[in-house]
Amino acid sequence: MSDILTRDPPVKGERVQYGLDPLQFAELRFPSGKGPFPLLFVIHGGWWLSANDLNHIGHLCVKFTSYGVVTCSLEYRRIGDAGGGWPGTFLDVANAIEYFKDRLTRDLRVDTKRIAVIGHSAGGHLALWLGAKHRIPKSSTLFTGRGKWLVAAISLAGVADLHTAWELRLGDGAVDKLIGGGPDQYPERYAEASPLELLPTGLKCVLIHGRADESVPISQSERFAERAKLAGDETSLVTLEDIGHFELIDPESRAWDAVTHSTLRALGVEANGSMFPP
Repeated sequence: MSDILTRDPPVKGERVQYGLDPLQFAELRFPSGKGPFPLLFVIHGGWWLSANDLNHIGHLCVKFTSYGVVTCSLEYRRIGDAGGGWPGTFLDVANAIEYFKDRLTRDLRVDTKRIAVIGHSAGGHLALWLGAKHRIPKSSTLFTGRGKWLVAAISLAGVADLHTAWELRLGDGAVDKLIGGGPDQYPERYAEASPLELLPTGLKCVLIHGRADESVPISQSERFAERAKLAGDETSLVTLEDIGHFELIDPESRAWDAVTHSTLRALGVEANGSMFPP
């Protein structure tokens, strides 16, 4: 069991707004040196609820920055915030990565060919969704008109299948609150918001999940990985015995080596800092 939620957060990164709302900001952390360094967008979890912010995932960001990776930890409007839920939560993260891609790829310290997104729990859902958003039809409220440019999406105990998550009432019915209702009421919203429904993405996806997870069942990742492979996507599933939900974002946990190896490899970086094709 990890104490990551009660541990003091690390020193905050550089805060940069990507929108006018106070919650539309990110924390940037740069490694020391000239680079160029890979860029990792980081999305925190917490069932998409306003009560949960990006502080608890800061330890993950600090650790990856120490490995020579630029981290951009996104905050976004959530359920309970004005403009959060459908569609604001989705549009916030979509607009945020586009804003920071345009901003950071002008920085010589950033390797523009090695940009990925990682998310935990509800943030894992948003990470997989960002990797698939180019599949959304133009008629959708969520359509942003941007192309595919991420090299990988990494999900840490992510909610990959919103239909099943709704049926299981995961997070005390959090999916219903996020979408605004159930699949029968809003079938088009589920089709456009659930990563499973947007396959194939043509993107490298890495799913890491503990078999002892009592918050998000491992079947969420297993189902997505199976469907993605059948659809022809390059997808890997890393399952960890005796690992629960929060260990995956805790650099002090037994799960961390697996998270580190899989994430750096998806970015095209060896643990020792050397580079290879992503």
